Amino acid sequence: MLRGVDLALPARALVRVEGANGTGKSTLLRLLARIDAPTEGRITGRPRTAYVPERFPAALPFTAAGYLVHLGRVHGLRASEAARRADHWLTRFGAAAHARTPLAELSKGTSQKVAVAQALLAEPELLVLDEAWTGLDTEARGALDRAVAERVAAGATVVYVDHDPRRLAGAVDAAYRTEGLGLTAVPLAAGPEPRVLIEATAPPGTPLPSGLPGTPACTLTDDGTARLTVPAAHSDALLGALLSARPAWHIGRVGPVPGPGGVPQPHGSPSLDEDPAS
Repeated sequence: MLRGVDLALPARALVRVEGANGTGKSTLLRLLARIDAPTEGRITGRPRTAYVPERFPAALPFTAAGYLVHLGRVHGLRASEAARRADHWLTRFGAAAHARTPLAELSKGTSQKVAVAQALLAEPELLVLDEAWTGLDTEARGALDRAVAERVAAGATVVYVDHDPRRLAGAVDAAYRTEGLGLTAVPLAAGPEPRVLIEATAPPGTPLPSGLPGTPACTLTDDGTARLTVPAAHSDALLGALLSARPAWHIGRVGPVPGPGGVPQPHGSPSLDEDPAS
């Protein structure tokens, strides 16, 4: 149960929710995802939303790919585009070999990959992740980290709960703790955020891809090399975006940069404004 919660979510932000078991973290996330409605108060704003629950209901009459295509159609995608995105996300999470496997026959880890894929497939404006990393292998956890960075870079808000306090810690824009019956803001760690320098080249005249993860600062050298600096938490996602661009960028150097060198990010106003809720 939660009471007296007044929360406004900024756009293009990563928001962490923490708290002891039973203090309302999952309740809050289900309210934000509009899975549940508050008993009193109201939720404002209607961004395109996707949700990954703590427990994925795998006993559904679909194969992995069939389920993703079905969800894509629910989100308004054409069948061919839904199938393309399903293949893309299953491949990124290392589950392409299970595309034709019935959901009920998947391992817990593979089921979780499908659960995450269905949320990312819709390219949501608000992505809500309730222990979404639980059950994933190391490579899939890294893939989800990068996908979260990409969603934020694309302008989305991501709200997440995870049992590991280090999860995406360097990239968090705001943090809250559920305690008692309410929600309190958690101060973020002080000090400059580590940044990474990436030097990359492409054929002459090739523009940088738009919407790069982490909103990197960029300078061009006389020989056409792009020198991009980005928060360390977004560096993997930025590398992935450069390497997957067409034409692909050649990465010449990756290394740390001293000092903060932060880049301001715009904010919007998806919000939860509620009185007593349960």
